[in-house]
Amino acid sequence: MCHPRVIILQTTPYSTNNSSRSLDSYFHFWEKDKVRQIFSRNWKPQKGHCGELYQITDANLVKRWLHRITETGEIYRYDDLEEQGTSDIIEDTEAVAIGYRIGRLHTPLVELFRGLLWRKKYWCTRQLIEWLDEYNPEVVFYNFSNNIFLQRIALFVADRYNIPIVTAVGDDYYFNDRVSISPLYWIYRAIFRSLTRRVFSHHGCAVYVCDKIRDKYNSEFGLKGETIYCNSTVIRKPFSYINTNSPSIMYFGNVGLGRNHALVRVADALERINKDYKLHVYSTERNAAVIEMLHAHPSIVFSGGIPYSEVLKKLAQCEIYVVVESFREKDIAFTRYSLSTKVADGLTSGAAVFAFGPKESGLIDYLSRSGAAQVCIDEKTLENSLVMLLTDAQFQKSLYMKSLIIAKENHSIEGSNRAFEKIIHRVIS
Repeated sequence: MCHPRVIILQTTPYSTNNSSRSLDSYFHFWEKDKVRQIFSRNWKPQKGHCGELYQITDANLVKRWLHRITETGEIYRYDDLEEQGTSDIIEDTEAVAIGYRIGRLHTPLVELFRGLLWRKKYWCTRQLIEWLDEYNPEVVFYNFSNNIFLQRIALFVADRYNIPIVTAVGDDYYFNDRVSISPLYWIYRAIFRSLTRRVFSHHGCAVYVCDKIRDKYNSEFGLKGETIYCNSTVIRKPFSYINTNSPSIMYFGNVGLGRNHALVRVADALERINKDYKLHVYSTERNAAVIEMLHAHPSIVFSGGIPYSEVLKKLAQCEIYVVVESFREKDIAFTRYSLSTKVADGLTSGAAVFAFGPKESGLIDYLSRSGAAQVCIDEKTLENSLVMLLTDAQFQKSLYMKSLIIAKENHSIEGSNRAFEKIIHRVIS
């Protein structure tokens, strides 16, 4: 099947080594000369599936704002990119580093300031226009986020070339209002919601990470978008019973949004079952306040972040693959419709998946309905749920067989890419 030329809009550069590897669900088999990306994170991109990338950072826009530079973007071509590894942050001044730390807070003030900083006259330079014109994209792929500048770029590119916008919706940014008396918050939300409605009313479609968020957004915006689950290329290991003397129990991924608290609860239960049991946690989180409790817990071994290539090696040894979500209301608001790549990795790996979190969470809801994981939604039953998983051999075998079916149905890279290609060809014809 011949693939059209796509331009991806996402804050992080497309890599198979970080969270942006979720793009593999759509573009794994795409030709490199048919995939380009505009991104904003201050990372050095690496070899992957993009033939070329165009980077516009906040730091460069500030310099443009101060009339210190004329071009705000940098072009990266595939042959000039480094091999896959951990993403390198571009070195700059300490002031810039502090600015990026503030920017990650995504407060209304920060987003409104970023909206002023990302005015069209600053990012839409002759270099960008020439780069886009030479490529002549046929479809915009916009990874839905709460950054208003990405929406403006998506609309600009789509209007300039009269092409559709395909929006990938993985989190509920549109409906997720919070109680606030700050006028800045409601100004930001009004701008964001207005731009979101313009994106969804533009010719194109949407794809979703799960049915739960699909139904909500399709209904609100009159869309006919489809669910394409995150996929995994993990090699499934043969079934084996869990070693109850020294089980290999692991967690991979984000420990923010209260997940650190949930992991501590799991570790508490493991400690009550057997003081020698350890929960191994791998995460790139650097916030000391978030990871302090993980470092302090005697049953948690916190090892920081590791490359995805190392994750694959760990998965081959893992017996119990832990996923958690927070029970705090403020965190549930952000995870109600989420379904991350770690679910696909866990179900595909062949390890026994253990999930702990509220039933309102998209991840917990999905695993509960799949029947392919041991799911606990109440801390009072946490210890018993773990004991059952550890000791019931027949239950372990049934989970393995069920996860095998679910992984093939929903999380194969061939299946997700095939479904996405059909959607793309439909919207551009």
